[in-house]
Amino acid sequence: MAILKDTQARNIKPEDKPKAHGGITGLSLHPSKTKGNGKWVLRYVSPVTSKRRNAGLGAYPSVSIAEAAREAAKMREQIEAGIDPLEEKAHKQKIQSIPTFEDAAKTLHKELLPSWKNAKHGQQWINTLTQYVFPFIGSTPLDKIEPRHIAEALRPIWLDKAETANRTKQRIHAVMAWGWAHGYCTSNPVDVVEHLLPKQESKATRTEHHPAMPWQKIPKFVKEHVALNNKSDVTRSLLEFVILTACRSGEARGARWSEIDWKTKTWIIPSDRMKAKTSHRVPLSDRALEILNLQLGLHKELIFPSRRARKELSDMVLTSFLRRVNAPSNTIDRIATAHGFRSSFRDWCSENGYPRDLAERSLAHAIQNQVEAAYHRTDLLEQRRPLMQAWSDFVTCKNITNQEKTLN
Repeated sequence: MAILKDTQARNIKPEDKPKAHGGITGLSLHPSKTKGNGKWVLRYVSPVTSKRRNAGLGAYPSVSIAEAAREAAKMREQIEAGIDPLEEKAHKQKIQSIPTFEDAAKTLHKELLPSWKNAKHGQQWINTLTQYVFPFIGSTPLDKIEPRHIAEALRPIWLDKAETANRTKQRIHAVMAWGWAHGYCTSNPVDVVEHLLPKQESKATRTEHHPAMPWQKIPKFVKEHVALNNKSDVTRSLLEFVILTACRSGEARGARWSEIDWKTKTWIIPSDRMKAKTSHRVPLSDRALEILNLQLGLHKELIFPSRRARKELSDMVLTSFLRRVNAPSNTIDRIATAHGFRSSFRDWCSENGYPRDLAERSLAHAIQNQVEAAYHRTDLLEQRRPLMQAWSDFVTCKNITNQEKTLN
């Protein structure tokens, strides 16, 4: 058969039948809607499926007769070798589209950012991967990552930094699960990685609690270092409020005037600012109310604003203060932490005979037992009110003062 000439191709009309190339089996020029234009098609039987297939090789005249012939000849060679050209092309495109671990992690990080309580948590999430994982598998496509690769990344911190290692492992798992869900890999290698790593100490053994001040020392500490009633000293007011309400420091630092119900003497923390994502009501003691009154006028929204920037205080403010005054703790060579006062409150409750449920509700701890949680839905606000007042009286030495007055 004669080879298709350029003059013939230029004269192809929409109503014409496909014109065979003549030199390559199955290659033909199909007419388009415009005279002199067409598209190259190679018809062949797949050596893999034995089905007939049509492979497009581009449009004429953009792809010349010679160019179409060269491309078709290459595809014929693949067919002779038992390779389906279209399947091979799809496979290469898929490989090119599979993201590396680093790219996948950064994509997932952006998707997850709106779900984190604050930007700091989101930054910590990507920072651990950047520091511990990207140097090992950051440039590896997801479908090429095996359990041994992940074990290699985790091994340097697996025993020495067990908590960090486990958080990092969880984040690697999330990235690989994302890849699996998107079809970039066919399994999650993190599921079996622990079989390649040494056994860690139990969590109970390695858990390090926040250093807490022994509850017996709190009244003296508050009297000497905290309760100064100085309107300009927001840090001390904040710390005393944290101690009196047994709240998390972040909840107090972000406290708004709109959350205070003066009539019922209650602080209502909305769910979006709570760790458990459930709103929490805090009965306010007399001293807690005094502190709030002391803060009036400093800011129209924030109760404890920073003095200079007039915004929410940093999470390091209380830490720095406690270090500065060398706040004692029950941990050797460690300074008491703001969060540790919650533990101090819990110990005080236990040693002074208060019911466990009241103490746990005061700390906004979720009920772990699902059956118990289903039936116990009250927050025991009014029962907690005398408890928080008694705690306040203890912290501020009010009971001691009353005893001294009685003796006199």
